[in-house]
Amino acid sequence: MNSYFLLAPMATLSHEAFRRTVASFGFCDEYFNEMINAGSLIHQGPFEKYYLMNEIAKEKLVWQITGSRKDYMANAVSVLCGLEGRGIDINMGCCAPQIACTGAGISWMTKPVTETMDMVRSVKSQIENSAKDGKTPLRLSVKLRLGDEDFTEEKFFSFVQNLIDEGVQMITLHPRTRKEKLSRPCRWEFVQKTAEKFPHTPVVLNGAVKDLESFVAAKKAAPASSGIMIARSIAQKPWLFAELSGKSLEIDCEELALNFIDNLEQCQPEEFWPTRLKRFFTFFCLNFSFGHYFQTKMLNVKDNMEARKTVEQYFKECPGDRIIHVNKK
Repeated sequence: MNSYFLLAPMATLSHEAFRRTVASFGFCDEYFNEMINAGSLIHQGPFEKYYLMNEIAKEKLVWQITGSRKDYMANAVSVLCGLEGRGIDINMGCCAPQIACTGAGISWMTKPVTETMDMVRSVKSQIENSAKDGKTPLRLSVKLRLGDEDFTEEKFFSFVQNLIDEGVQMITLHPRTRKEKLSRPCRWEFVQKTAEKFPHTPVVLNGAVKDLESFVAAKKAAPASSGIMIARSIAQKPWLFAELSGKSLEIDCEELALNFIDNLEQCQPEEFWPTRLKRFFTFFCLNFSFGHYFQTKMLNVKDNMEARKTVEQYFKECPGDRIIHVNKK
């Protein structure tokens, strides 16, 4: 079943090392990086260069930014426009307290609309000003939720219309409100309603697509959507885009895991290795017969060398888990 697939922006996951793993299986049309803090970028934080790595995606990479200040957001975009990529995405959906409480993420949906649109206008202006010598400006998109708990269709659609009026060219919708957690079903019907209401603006569906069954259900619920963005399920199965595309695969999970550790060392600062390693294996270990045991071992490793030994030992103990066949014919 054909579709347009996008890798979601995930903190501590959608970095260059993980994108290499996903790219090795193909079928990903756009890669969103883990969100970049606008203030840290313009003040040249010590780790910002790792957020700006883009060796495998090139024209497929979308730079997502977060921040609470209009001037920081606009100045950060001016930096990102000097890099290769497909677009700039404004994070208006993150509900994590450490993001939302600073005035970033979903807070842009709850601030006075004039303030939010002023920020969007500043970002759009930077994108247009950065396009020189006939270069096509980067696409501007917004990733958002339905809003806060006072959500109404009228309020939400008015907000989206304002975004489009300010030059936003694509919307990615995670159809839950601010407080609705993953246990609450995604309201995919609002993706369809949004796509129907704004037929000239691509609307991407994000949320709860994890396998072929949910993929088919999502496309049935929102046939007018322009693509499917997947987050956590790609961390568990980096080959999921290929699987949903019908590709037959034989995956050596030991090789995949060891290659990820190698990529991590090449693409991330040593200070980030422990958190990035544990974040990935929290999901990846769910594929296996003794996943909880494997996960616990990986979450308690002291360093990357021990991580490699733990991976090798697991597949030595459970050789039947090493190879996964996908869409076997």
